[in-house]
Amino acid sequence: MKVLSVRQNPEYKEKAIEFFQKSWSEISPVIYEDCISNSINAEQSLPQWYLLEKDEEIIDCAGLITNDFISRMDLYPWLCALFINEDYRGNHYSELLINKAKEDTKDSGFKYLNLCTDYIGFYEKYDFKYIGQGYHPWEEESRIYQIEL
Repeated sequence: MKVLSVRQNPEYKEKAIEFFQKSWSEISPVIYEDCISNSINAEQSLPQWYLLEKDEEIIDCAGLITNDFISRMDLYPWLCALFINEDYRGNHYSELLINKAKEDTKDSGFKYLNLCTDYIGFYEKYDFKYIGQGYHPWEEESRIYQIEL
């Protein structure tokens, strides 16, 4: 099992773009292509895009970004786009990517890691605390969670 930062492993760029696009097909494909491609040579510590590889198969992905299209721009960074292949759910593999995002967040000097979601009960298992609601430009709202590092 390998946790990969696409920035540190740019040879995974195309695999990452393909996996994110497939996993989040409701998002315009150009979003992930542009975000991941430009993250590789970014001057700042963010954004980061992660993959989890098991037996040479990409099974999980996540991002660490400055804002997840949400009104709480006073909060950052954000864990985003966490997705685990259905065949591997229930094994706590996502925890590996969450821990990598927490580590990179702390190493970059941030005290908190945030995320927005509609899920209740999943992120609490990893010590995230609900802190309130946030609002998206497409007129939806999401629950905001935060963990102190």
